[in-house]
Amino acid sequence: MKYIGAHVHVTGGVENAPVNAEAIGAKAFALFTKNQRQWTAAAYTDKNISLFKERCREYGYSPKHILPHDSYLINLGNPDAEGLEKSRTAFLDEMKRCEQLGLELLNFHPGSSLKKISDEACLERIAESINQTLEQTRGVCAVIENTAGQGSNMGYTFEQIAYIIERVEDKDRVGVCIDTCHTFAAGYDLSTESGFVETFDHFDEVIGFKYLKGMHLNDSKKGVGSHVDRHECIGKGMIGLTAFRMIMHDSRFDDMPLILETPEEEGWAEEIKMLYAL
Repeated sequence: MKYIGAHVHVTGGVENAPVNAEAIGAKAFALFTKNQRQWTAAAYTDKNISLFKERCREYGYSPKHILPHDSYLINLGNPDAEGLEKSRTAFLDEMKRCEQLGLELLNFHPGSSLKKISDEACLERIAESINQTLEQTRGVCAVIENTAGQGSNMGYTFEQIAYIIERVEDKDRVGVCIDTCHTFAAGYDLSTESGFVETFDHFDEVIGFKYLKGMHLNDSKKGVGSHVDRHECIGKGMIGLTAFRMIMHDSRFDDMPLILETPEEEGWAEEIKMLYAL
């Protein structure tokens, strides 16, 4: 069974995320555990935590179908010692927030070299950051999101993600989120049936489907291999409907959060219906 949803708002409190997801007919959802553009945030109250859990139960949202996203400021591969320490502290806080909410996954962009260190050195730092965080937390899986390869961002090839996973000590608590727009922009052509098959055969060979914990379903405003991260509504971009139809018919993508991050939020309910209709 497919669990499709969207990245919903938490305005007024994290406990409003399940309500907002239910309102658009979502069977899964994503959220920011705190303001994604600030380093720190007020701690959750007992009321925030209990209401979040209560509403997830009320609307039937299992932790494995909820995909929280960390702050955009965090760079676990930061070449500067101060920036790295700040990022690691913030990432640990995000993991602990997931623990408090009873969640099992935390999605994050791996990091950037800022063109100050080699790719390999950056990937090593990312793995070290993950290991340090997993040692200090329990129960939450660190879910690496692939990137478009914009600027000096790491994680745009399956090989780079595999390199990180190989160096994570607790393999049971590391996973992957595949963003279709990022994948396409990174050079994997999902716009044709043959390209889709080739891409995910390669993914399985290099990383393995056992590590796939969720997906972000986005079309792309830019072409294949552009390395430009610009999301488009499903079927209105350069990827087209073929890839999304194949995802909906492929059991390898069952029982995980499939999350829309498309630009027109008011259309999410209709996009969810359209995907199920495929």
